[in-house]
Amino acid sequence: MSPSPVEEFNFAGHRLLVKRDDLLHPQFSGNKARKFAWFLEHDFPGVKRLIGHGSAQANSLYSMAALARLKGWHLQFYVDHISEHLRLNPCGNFKAALALGAELIELGAQARREGMNLESYLQQHLVPTLGQDCLFVPEGGRCGYAEYGVAALAREIAEYAATNGIAELKLMLPSGTGTTALFLNKYFAEQGLDIQVLTCALVGDDNYLKAQFAGLGAQERHFPTILSPGRKYHFGKCYREFFEIWLALEKTGTQFELLYDPLAWLLLLDYMDAHPDARVLYLHQGGLLGNESMLPRYVRKFPELAHAAGLSLER
Repeated sequence: MSPSPVEEFNFAGHRLLVKRDDLLHPQFSGNKARKFAWFLEHDFPGVKRLIGHGSAQANSLYSMAALARLKGWHLQFYVDHISEHLRLNPCGNFKAALALGAELIELGAQARREGMNLESYLQQHLVPTLGQDCLFVPEGGRCGYAEYGVAALAREIAEYAATNGIAELKLMLPSGTGTTALFLNKYFAEQGLDIQVLTCALVGDDNYLKAQFAGLGAQERHFPTILSPGRKYHFGKCYREFFEIWLALEKTGTQFELLYDPLAWLLLLDYMDAHPDARVLYLHQGGLLGNESMLPRYVRKFPELAHAAGLSLER
């Protein structure tokens, strides 16, 4: 993959930089492209099937489907369930993955009958049965192999900072499992670089995120700095302030995604207000296909904001 561009960005009275990882590749871009780079750039003789799991609208579903297409593999992706609405009205990552030949398999009901979540069920019943023609990737690419592609991203950022004479840099990105943020910060720390990774927990709280870091075998000195909101946000729920900041970002001409980016931007603005001299780079991790399913939810919940912005469900 070629290095993604870095752009000057002006927003809410602040000047910062944005690393456009959403522009890496028409199909294989963003956060998951970095995590899955090891699988793209190495040979796997005999492998015919790629196995993954997650939600039916996960960014990883589409990225794995794109990876499978590029490698000539067949993707089998296990999900808890597929809603009837999504089945009848395919959109976003689900629709795009199907177009690339992905096979989705629902196993949530079987897992629950045995008192397990989907991941535990797959680890017990599926993974031990896979042959050498199968390649299994944990949910969201949360594995040691992700460090390969994330380290390449870290090198790009370090080279940009050095070339442009940036002595101290703050790098902001939101986290699900925190894999990307962790491996970025680990690289910078091991190289002795003055680049500090800032992140925020989206899927769980700060303790959950720290547990994810530890689960990848990281030492605490490699943990990124976690920015915490002043209130509890539930992952995947629509909040007025999320929609408001996303609509404001839309006016810049650069689109961000609606699931992870809004909270990260809210916290980053607070951080920049408190540290006005900081040089900040925001990592755009892609995931824009997810907006096809998220945006209608926001339009329905906050019609007055959508109307003021000229948005409708027919958009």
